[in-house]
Amino acid sequence: MAFDPRHLKVFANFCAAAADAMAFTLMRTAHSAFVKETEDFSCQVVSREGLAFANPRSFGAPWYSGIDYGPLLARFETYRDGDICITNDVYEGHVATHTPDIHIWKPVFHAGRIACFVVGHIHNTDVGGAVPASLSRSLTEIEQEGLRIPPVKLVENGRLNTFVLAAIRSNVRAPDQNIGDIQAQIASVNVGERKMAEIVHRFGFDGFMAGVDAILDYADRQARAIIRRIPDGDYFFADYADEDSVGGQPCRVALTLSVRGDEVVLDYTGSDPQLGSSLNMPTGGRERHPLVMVGLTYVLWTLDNSLLLNAGTLRPTRAVLPEGSVVNCQMPAAVGMRSLTCAMTQIVTVGAFAQAMPDLIPTASPGGNAIMNIKTQGRAGRPVMASIGPVGGGGGATPFADGSDGAGGATGFLRNTPIEISEAEVPIRFLRYGLEPDTGAPGRYRGGLSAVMEFEVAAPETVVTARNRNRSVMGSWGLHGGSPGRISLFLRNPGRADAVSLGNTDLVACAPGDVIRVVGPGAGGWGDPFRRSPEEVLTDVVRGAVSVASARADYGVVIADRAVDVAATTAIRSSRAAQPEEAVVFSPERIAFETIWTRERYDLLTDFLARQPVTWRFFLKHRVFAAVAASSQASPVSDQMRAIFADLTQRYGLPA
Repeated sequence: MAFDPRHLKVFANFCAAAADAMAFTLMRTAHSAFVKETEDFSCQVVSREGLAFANPRSFGAPWYSGIDYGPLLARFETYRDGDICITNDVYEGHVATHTPDIHIWKPVFHAGRIACFVVGHIHNTDVGGAVPASLSRSLTEIEQEGLRIPPVKLVENGRLNTFVLAAIRSNVRAPDQNIGDIQAQIASVNVGERKMAEIVHRFGFDGFMAGVDAILDYADRQARAIIRRIPDGDYFFADYADEDSVGGQPCRVALTLSVRGDEVVLDYTGSDPQLGSSLNMPTGGRERHPLVMVGLTYVLWTLDNSLLLNAGTLRPTRAVLPEGSVVNCQMPAAVGMRSLTCAMTQIVTVGAFAQAMPDLIPTASPGGNAIMNIKTQGRAGRPVMASIGPVGGGGGATPFADGSDGAGGATGFLRNTPIEISEAEVPIRFLRYGLEPDTGAPGRYRGGLSAVMEFEVAAPETVVTARNRNRSVMGSWGLHGGSPGRISLFLRNPGRADAVSLGNTDLVACAPGDVIRVVGPGAGGWGDPFRRSPEEVLTDVVRGAVSVASARADYGVVIADRAVDVAATTAIRSSRAAQPEEAVVFSPERIAFETIWTRERYDLLTDFLARQPVTWRFFLKHRVFAAVAASSQASPVSDQMRAIFADLTQRYGLPA
């Protein structure tokens, strides 16, 4: 069957509607707020080879739109009608990316032949392990991050494998919630199977298979057409997570974007080594792994939002992922915070494209979207394990408009959980949940405002986890004279005598009456703030987004009695010296760091670490940082670094 553009659109809509039905079923039957409210899940229809060709159009996480389930599908030699398989093991097929993400898949048969698979994942609030919610920067090996389920048939010949469910129930902190969510997943793929079986019947087996190929080919052509608009060249960009471990050094993610004709290479050489914390990304080195490609997907969609998002979108691209690095870790590295590092890959991708297309690309969202979870007890000592939603920064400012408030683009798909639901399910009292003034970085176009959450704990032995805390040291960057973003805040008992600033701590023990306040990191501005019209600044002040003090200091706009003082504003703006509109405006903390850790110095460090055994690299990185901090730096950088490397290799008997 030949598919012209009109018929292909009809076919694609049929398949997307089936994915929508899967997602809707999952949302309406799930038990945990993180699935039914926050929507941290995915549903796809994938080809017999495992390539995603249909996704929900408005539900769930967009990270997985181009996912390849092939390595998981190949774990079983045969499938029968009705089989449902399950896994969350990050080192089996490299589809699951941390232990709370449980993936399931089910074949769709037509006349005895597999036509496709319906697949999906959910993020479980807890899968056991060393800490409540299973994830913390402090964990150092995968065994600490909870139960791992190898690829296994959850349903075989119509019979449920009760041992799998019993094993889950015995190893998690909220078993009824977990089992309820898995049952919702089963319902979701069952609905997807029925919907897709109807579509295969409608188009016929051969017609359906031709349609799948046509969808993937069409997305490939669309992506190549977009890439051809990008100037050929090599564009380098790097950024840092605040800490590579608890109290550690910055974690660097580096990218060289190479554009040639209608193809793109994302080379992550220069990124930090595999870490002794949980920021590692288990990509298996796969060239089109969604964790390192999602930033590219967002950029392509930004340039043309008619783009179909599926595995075909990524055909013109590939990633270079050095083995034993933070973007391609080896067993038994911990990986629970991989979403923070993934956010950094998105940020450096946007930064690289901003050099290639400076008039079209926005500043990146700041990353550091804290996922707040609570382990506490309710009435009569009933244990409670729940997510109460994300607290992140706003979207980065664009060349045409302000960034979105409270929902940075990189993780904007995570919906907030209404406080009425959280208070009904968890014994806490919310004091504030909204937007924090002055957190959107000044610019001709302002960065989006950050979210703020503040709540009071009611029960003893409560543990609050704040996964993905970041940007409490180095703020996000602005573009073309726009200001860098404000750092994030995490406080216990703010304004009290026992107040504590928690920095990037992600595990906090609380007592009754303790108050937790979280403010997301600010997103960068775009363009000179003094070029923002006084009327726009006044609107920001009136609606509470910008304070009167910030209007004057950052924008040169004087406001009194809810009106612009034109004379005073003109005087301030005219007296300021002309400002160079730097292409990228970094925070003072990053500038200070890179005064020492220049690109040359980091390249030398990367080359040295790449020659060492994987298990030594994180240790040696910290030894090198300590040696550089202790040295006088009088000699040239290359001589100084070679002397440090020679000392370390001799001391520990390592390769030179």
